Amino acid sequence: MRKKELDNYSDEELVSLSLENQSNFAILIDRYEGLLKRYVFRISNFPQEDVEDVLQDVFIKVYQNLNAFNHKLKFSSWIYRITHNQVISQYRRNKARPQLDWQVDDDFMNNLKSDIDIGKSLDDKILKNEVKEILNKMDYKYSQVLVLKFLEEKSYAEISDILKKPQGTVATLINRAKKQFKKELNKNV
Repeated sequence: MRKKELDNYSDEELVSLSLENQSNFAILIDRYEGLLKRYVFRISNFPQEDVEDVLQDVFIKVYQNLNAFNHKLKFSSWIYRITHNQVISQYRRNKARPQLDWQVDDDFMNNLKSDIDIGKSLDDKILKNEVKEILNKMDYKYSQVLVLKFLEEKSYAEISDILKKPQGTVATLINRAKKQFKKELNKNV
């Protein structure tokens, strides 16, 4: 099949086709490379080379484990979970506590404002740098769920799959994260 035809296939269909012909895996790489690169940058302060290493490791692991992919899950959740785990492994290799440098964009700000109901508190005076500072002060388990929910726009089910936590736990983490964010925000305002 030609690449254009394969672009219309679902992720799950491409997994099956990749098992038959490894060249089809390139479509999945093209589809996810930019998204995962952005995600790794958002949850780490890795230099460009480390991000590239993480992505390379991710795609190797994904390819090696295509047979183990559970088609009941979304492929995107599965690959994000592998990426998340690879970032943690990279931190361990670096033997340093993560010094996070969250990337905050307008979409994140709008999503956060509407969901946490901080529109009045978060006006034009609060810059993206202050939000990044708050995310850096927060417990990692809370900041990571905010990034997944509001930057990556993942559903509770997807976050559950990525973090390997029950959806109820994810809901609790997001609720606590929003409270911790508001608390930190009030300290800065």
